[in-house]
Amino acid sequence: MKLDIKDRKVILSTLWIFVTFNYAYCDILSLMDSSLLKQYLTGVVDGLELTQGFLLSGAILMEIPIAMILLARILNYKANRWANIIAALIKTIAMIMTMFVGTPSMYYLFFGSIEIATTIFIIYYALTWNKAGVKSDHD
Repeated sequence: MKLDIKDRKVILSTLWIFVTFNYAYCDILSLMDSSLLKQYLTGVVDGLELTQGFLLSGAILMEIPIAMILLARILNYKANRWANIIAALIKTIAMIMTMFVGTPSMYYLFFGSIEIATTIFIIYYALTWNKAGVKSDHD
């Protein structure tokens, strides 16, 4: 079965929605983790100071999957393909790196595994897009 360009865009956008909800809910759960909550209130988590610059960096990093929900639907084939590959690669690397900060909780490892698997699949799905029968940059 061949997917047309619109189908591939909807699937990619939906994958970004899925992974964004996983990022957000993991963060929400961390607020219910009493040991982390105490650290959040001091402004230092596992020795990492939560400065305005750090929080801005976190906001920028989270804007990537949020923006990809829209961009996956509106960019043309070539830009879309590369944006998905680059965005998913950045998020995959970032998530893998966070697995080695402190001692991750069971819920963080659970969500992180789903997030990494999803972004790796997005990379694969975007890389194989041309093999799905799309031959031009026209939408």
